[in-house]
Amino acid sequence: MRSIVIVGGGFAGATVARRLLGRLPADWEVVLISEESYTTFSPLLAEVVGASVFPEHVVAPLRQVISTQRGGRFVMAKVADIDIAQRKIRCETLAGEREFSFDHLVLAFGNRARPDLVPGMAAHALVLKTVGDALHIRNIVLQRLAAMELTTDQDASDRLGRFVVIGGGFSGVEVAGALADCLKGIRRYYRHIDASSLSVAIIHDGPRLLPELPDKLGLAAAAALQEAGVTVLMSRSVTGIASDCITLDGRDKISTSTVIATVGTKPNSLIDRMGMVTERGRIIVGPAFDVPDLQGIWAIGD
Repeated sequence: MRSIVIVGGGFAGATVARRLLGRLPADWEVVLISEESYTTFSPLLAEVVGASVFPEHVVAPLRQVISTQRGGRFVMAKVADIDIAQRKIRCETLAGEREFSFDHLVLAFGNRARPDLVPGMAAHALVLKTVGDALHIRNIVLQRLAAMELTTDQDASDRLGRFVVIGGGFSGVEVAGALADCLKGIRRYYRHIDASSLSVAIIHDGPRLLPELPDKLGLAAAAALQEAGVTVLMSRSVTGIASDCITLDGRDKISTSTVIATVGTKPNSLIDRMGMVTERGRIIVGPAFDVPDLQGIWAIGD
């Protein structure tokens, strides 16, 4: 059997696998390798945080999609090394180390969260990349509310009830809005909490939210968040994160117990080990997503 190996089960990797399956000659196989057994619809993670959808609504099982079709194979594993010259991939699996050969290789492993972007982020901030992250953040929110009901210290209550989102891109705006809606909907179940102690703030280092979109949409997003009660802080930089506060621009402090970071990504470490040419951490490709000077190597996605 000849094989096309796809590394990464996100939007790009899963779509390529589905498009190829059933279209290849009988002596070809499509092998999809992913650390997770499902693909995640990332735009809905904020809704999982806000409890407006169930976690199972934002995932789709990869094995069901891949392994049930002719010529398809799903492997749940972490890629440890790629030998382009020998056309082999070494993986770490629950059954030990395994090696797979390939004729074509599609790199669709996306990027990773970068916890060292701001001092204290790794230790004190919550990141949102997976369904597990979303459920963890939701549980933290509920824990903060439970603690607020039992504290008699107003400063401590205000700190517990203040939720700060760092980053004004798609994820940050969605999370801030979902959190505001969630708090508004569930606070009636916490009768001993003063509603004025609950707040959501979003902090962005640029002049407007959603910089990827036209100006009017960024302004509309800010207006919608403010109408929902979210505090929008623009052109402010978070320079430090502690367990009980954040620091803005190296001088101003905001008391908070919960910081959600939607900023900071870094490329997969495999890129450096493979010696690929990159631009700002991203693999340079041709018009057909082919990696220049590497026959049969392709790269797509984030």
